[in-house]
Amino acid sequence: MIKIKALTKSTSENNIVLIIDPKGFKKSDALSTEQNTAVKNAIKAETKKIFFNNGSFHTLVIFSEGAVTWKVAELLRKSGAKVCAILNENKSVSVNVLADDTKAALAMAEGIALANYQFLKHKADKKKLSHTLSEINLTNSKITKKEIADLNIIIGATYITRDLVNEPFSHLNAVQLSEEFKKIGKEAGFNVEVWNEAKIEAQKMGGLLAVNKGSKVPPTFNIMEYKPKNAINKKPYVLVGKGVVYDTGGLSLKPTPMSMDYMKCDMAGSAVVAGTMYAVAKAELPIHVIGLVPATDNWIGENSYAPGDVITMYSGATVEVMNTDAEGRIVLADALHYAKKLNPELVCDFATLTGAAVRAIGPYASAILGTADDEIKQDIFDSSYAVFERLVEFPLWDEYADELKSEVADFTNLGKGEGGQISAAKFLEKFTDYPWLHFDIAGPAFNHAQDAYKPKGGTGVGVRLMFDFFSKKAKK
Repeated sequence: MIKIKALTKSTSENNIVLIIDPKGFKKSDALSTEQNTAVKNAIKAETKKIFFNNGSFHTLVIFSEGAVTWKVAELLRKSGAKVCAILNENKSVSVNVLADDTKAALAMAEGIALANYQFLKHKADKKKLSHTLSEINLTNSKITKKEIADLNIIIGATYITRDLVNEPFSHLNAVQLSEEFKKIGKEAGFNVEVWNEAKIEAQKMGGLLAVNKGSKVPPTFNIMEYKPKNAINKKPYVLVGKGVVYDTGGLSLKPTPMSMDYMKCDMAGSAVVAGTMYAVAKAELPIHVIGLVPATDNWIGENSYAPGDVITMYSGATVEVMNTDAEGRIVLADALHYAKKLNPELVCDFATLTGAAVRAIGPYASAILGTADDEIKQDIFDSSYAVFERLVEFPLWDEYADELKSEVADFTNLGKGEGGQISAAKFLEKFTDYPWLHFDIAGPAFNHAQDAYKPKGGTGVGVRLMFDFFSKKAKK
């Protein structure tokens, strides 16, 4: 993995990214006399950037005027992605990032590092295909060791999350996902408890068991916990992730093109939980966090649950199954009910839950709904803009709960097609009695083409947002 580190002085013969404020620019010691002159001329011409080819190494000068707002930070990350591509095309190993503004330097480094990700596990010629870039040097002396350490941690956490999402079902069923959680927990320093099928049956988690009925692989229920001695929260923050490692749609079968063929990503919510747990524990934040992941595939078999079935959930409520492809909310509901036992400060669940969320806002943001108070929501939104993982809030109006009424059970698992992301959240709400936020990440969790520093495939969306949120809580 790429390494970000501090460098007290920039070496003269290395790739350089120089970020300068054009106002008042006189000269930079990192540039030659001719290059300084060229930069001044570029400023007069109101050019946004200038590139110098120095033979064996390159220098890119980017002009960034004024404060580094969240919009400017995102532009710098995107520029970092372009820098990353150039460096790897030229077989470069390292780059120095020079900027007087610490936020600018960190954003550029983050963009380069996130863009450098590759998933080559199943490639025969990994060595040939691997990016050469492996080191980013930050020369700004105002950047603290903790800022660099945290940036390395969040890059590592995002890589882990992307790897989990990109791993195909042939190599990552529910049991194997639990083993990955154990490995991540051991590396980062948090505990992982895995319930097997017998324990799940004994606990009567009827939702998880119903979805798993058609599978040859047993389900698991995963409890991850990081509880430092200096935790500042008396009640835990709880993260819940949808762990459907592959979704055929069940008997309500999905079409294959642009649907079932990408359903290895239907466990992206569980990957967000694991990635966030990794980051919080690795950074040793004084925050007590618990992660819950119900894991299974949604397969077709002789015992598959069927439309019209009535299942008894972990809560004791009965659900009439109207569509077996609305399985994510069924497994999440059991985990959300379990969270009641934990007396949580806040519960956040993450799921690639509905196509309705994608139709409403596309791949550019996640839908968010919930009962948490306005202060918590504002903190979450502040973090979403800080890392540019935008959110769109939808209402939780009771009319959407009316769509879930059933003649034969307590309620159904499916509302109308219109506003389906809301009726899905209203279903989940029935299993909560605590401050709660639901993140429908169906749009941005998986890319079908590279988008700047977000690769094709798993993006890791949600992890940087939650780490920023918890980091700010820790500072308060």
